[in-house]
Amino acid sequence: MGTLPVTSSHWLAFVYSIAIGLLIGIERERSHRGGPRQALGSRTFALLAAAGTLGALLGTWVVVAGAVVVGGMIIAGYRRTNNEDPGTTTEVTAFAVFLLGALCVTDARLAAAVAIAFLILLTGKARIHAFAREVVTDVEIDDAVKFLVIAFVILPLLPDRDVGPYGALNLSHIWLIVVTLTGISWVGYVAVRALGPRRGLMATGLASGFVSATATTASMGRLSRAPDRFAPAVAGAEIASVATYVQLGVIVAVVSPAVALRLAVPLVLGAAVLSLVAVLTYRRSPPVDAPGDVSAGTDPSAAAAVPPIGGRAFALVPALVLATVLTAALLVGRWGAAVLGPKGAVFASGAAGLADAHAGALSAATQFGRGVLGMGATLAAVGVALLANSIVKCIVAFVAGGGRFGARFALGLVPSVLTVAAALGIVWSLST
Repeated sequence: MGTLPVTSSHWLAFVYSIAIGLLIGIERERSHRGGPRQALGSRTFALLAAAGTLGALLGTWVVVAGAVVVGGMIIAGYRRTNNEDPGTTTEVTAFAVFLLGALCVTDARLAAAVAIAFLILLTGKARIHAFAREVVTDVEIDDAVKFLVIAFVILPLLPDRDVGPYGALNLSHIWLIVVTLTGISWVGYVAVRALGPRRGLMATGLASGFVSATATTASMGRLSRAPDRFAPAVAGAEIASVATYVQLGVIVAVVSPAVALRLAVPLVLGAAVLSLVAVLTYRRSPPVDAPGDVSAGTDPSAAAAVPPIGGRAFALVPALVLATVLTAALLVGRWGAAVLGPKGAVFASGAAGLADAHAGALSAATQFGRGVLGMGATLAAVGVALLANSIVKCIVAFVAGGGRFGARFALGLVPSVLTVAAALGIVWSLST
């Protein structure tokens, strides 16, 4: 058997492994301070990590044999202490530390990153238990399972190829949009749950805007008819349209990163203008409870007016509706481009924008990715889709909330849309 050449990387692997073992071991000791004495202390964790590193240097079978021995020692130690502390977190962590020590030989940075993730999990014990037992509901667990099914079961099964008239349809890409939309809805829902209902209509409007900013505008308009809720409802409707900008940028990036890159500055500027107007509107109004908080004696009918994310974390139906609109927009856009050229595609995106801004923008971005449209026509189509959708929102605001609400809403939305249009024009001129 030859002598193993020692290099600086070997010493570095031991430094990483011992540091990982000590950090995790110290956390484990501190978590049990004041309780029964544990069989595994900080020194034991450091030695386990170092043993894993040594085993990896000597060979794969040494690691396997070491894992068996370490597992046996951990089981024996647990049998001596399980009467006083039946938990197994420390024992599982010890075995993982041994494996992290072995990983330090091949990828010390990955081992350190995983160790940090372990530390976050270990130190967040109280918060994680409180979230699982007191915050999350059975409905939300059910929604999580549904999201995992559509993202990791259905999506991989769909064919990733162009089919249908003009080759405009790709089932995998369309379903990826559905997954992205439901994922964004989930984030918005979690944000509202984290902020709490008393944070007001702003949080509710932002979260609901990720499902449908137009529908949220209508709901806020109806809610604004109560005098004490007028200004917060206007702010909630405006912040819902901020969600449109955020969502549009994210889902366009899924389809065409090149288009999303050019849209980034215009969308950020438009969102900043609208957010500023919404915040100023909200700050000038007295604080009110959000819908769903009836503890202060609010009208129950108003409480149900604007449920965040449709009241559920998993909003599949709105995403499916948008996917249907997107499919129709893709077909019409490809037909328009084939018959009328780029102008026909821009017109089709505007028509789709009347129903949903994302559908028109996604149609244009998809056609750019397939070489049907140039960058200039794509940016123009996105701008037209946003403009058409903004007109619809303003009409909805006037109808649902009356002239005063519609005017205040348009006072914030119109400057934002004009900012996006001007920025798109500058980006287009620089890209030509």
